[in-house]
Amino acid sequence: MKNIREKGALRIWRAAAVLCLLAAYFSSAPAQAAPFKLVVADANTTHHLNLYVAKELGIFEKHGIDVVIESVADNAAARDLVVSGGADVFWSCPTVAIAAIANGAPIKSIAQVKRPCTSVLLVEPDSPIKTLADLKDKEIAGISPTCEAVISLTVEAIDAGGPFNLQRLAGGPAIAALKSKSVDGAILEEPHVSIAELEGYKVVFPDVSANIPCRTINVSDRILSSSPEELKKFVQAIDEANSIILANPIADNIVDIAVRYTGAPREAIIHGNDRLKFTVILDTKGLKLLGDELLKLGSIKENPGNRLFAEAFKGITW
Repeated sequence: MKNIREKGALRIWRAAAVLCLLAAYFSSAPAQAAPFKLVVADANTTHHLNLYVAKELGIFEKHGIDVVIESVADNAAARDLVVSGGADVFWSCPTVAIAAIANGAPIKSIAQVKRPCTSVLLVEPDSPIKTLADLKDKEIAGISPTCEAVISLTVEAIDAGGPFNLQRLAGGPAIAALKSKSVDGAILEEPHVSIAELEGYKVVFPDVSANIPCRTINVSDRILSSSPEELKKFVQAIDEANSIILANPIADNIVDIAVRYTGAPREAIIHGNDRLKFTVILDTKGLKLLGDELLKLGSIKENPGNRLFAEAFKGITW
């Protein structure tokens, strides 16, 4: 009995020793850092597909970034959420960011989303609009007077003697207005361009916006100042997502993600996804020219120029 008790005590002692060693190891091992959290304010569109792909395919997670996407109604709401401190990052038409920065908003553009602009004017197949001069006094739907495609078409039409009346309508309502003939044309972006094309409407003046940079990734000065390295990892993840999309923009998993986030018809996404040429490299010249156009139209009082861009990303995205 004595031997049995001694053996039992020895086993207990050995087990306790092992537990102590394990406790010492784990207490001395460095704790794994929690992922860095970024909140992205997002007005869902296929133009932001690289954001969704990076999120859904675990690319952000691989880079140690926890991205939370807060859906909002439009680009202006996304901007306002970042300016107010409710989010850190937003995707938008570059003119939204340019106008905000010109008016003193504490934000910067750190990367391009895609280039060129794919927004175009669509009309009925038998439309009398054949030249820019034919736009004179026509009713044209468009999302905003500060949309880069609306700006470029407005400037070109004025120069050609064909200034038109803009009705502010987003994609779905704009197509409905086309169908009801309450407008003569609609300036649309993907996937609404493809939706309209598949319903028989045609694109006119496709070259007007062909060289304009489209969409920028914009961040608050607060997060830029406190966490520039994390933002660089974020952009690196986006760049990896871009490569995946560009390799096959209509791959089943890519289309699935686009449908899930945007609710757009699958056939429209397949029809137009290859038009979205994603990048992260800022078109600084083109963005400054957009600032000049906003200035010319009286939308801003000065062109911010290089104040648009984050110094931390110089040599990386610009």
